[in-house]
Amino acid sequence: MGKSYPTVSEEYKKAVEKCKKKLRGLIAEKSCAPLMLRIAWHSAGTFDVKTKTGGPFGTMKHAAELSHGANSGLDVAVRLLQPIKDQFPIITYADFYQLAGVVAVEVTGGPEVAFHPGREDKPQPPPEGRLPDATKGCDHLRQVFGVQMGLSDKDIVALSGGHTLGRCHKERSGFEGTWTANPLIFDNSYFKELLSGEKKELLQLPSDKALLADPVFRPLVEKYAADEDAFFEDYAEAHLKLSELGFADA
Repeated sequence: MGKSYPTVSEEYKKAVEKCKKKLRGLIAEKSCAPLMLRIAWHSAGTFDVKTKTGGPFGTMKHAAELSHGANSGLDVAVRLLQPIKDQFPIITYADFYQLAGVVAVEVTGGPEVAFHPGREDKPQPPPEGRLPDATKGCDHLRQVFGVQMGLSDKDIVALSGGHTLGRCHKERSGFEGTWTANPLIFDNSYFKELLSGEKKELLQLPSDKALLADPVFRPLVEKYAADEDAFFEDYAEAHLKLSELGFADA
């Protein structure tokens, strides 16, 4: 069954379009696309299919969720975004943070990710410990993305390609460096670099290298390295699914 999206007003739709333009300006000016993608992902990635708790519902603005270890540094994203949010009080934080992630991918040359408005803000942040741990392998990835979030193996690999943007910071994650030579361009170079082996100047996390050892994940890594269009198509689908976890379920 498909999704059944809530109806939003014409005023709300117009606000979303105007907000997109403001977000494009901010992301271009501050070169903060990776941070915007991270806040969108980390907001959505707390969803638990069994309890129907967590997910992309605006709770990231709360100090309790920002204090989670996996969210170190996302207070910067909240602070950068707030002046734009103040201009659009009609838009929920839940929609706003997911819109920032969609725009971040678009602005850096990635695929167009569909966006459906209508998420409601929830008052209660999820418990800590639901986001993936970069030091762990495939079993952990499948537990978090598959069992907890309800995503597929293909989604896991496609979303891993989002590491084409951004860098790790020692003080936030314990790791330092970028996955690709140009961390502000969204392309398939993450997969190319993964297959070409470790380089002193580029980062490969244990969770990245685990993709190469898995009989289901590795062929997808190879496919995306060879065919950027295929990666973009699957990424856009996976990002949409992630951004709508627990939202508009049929």
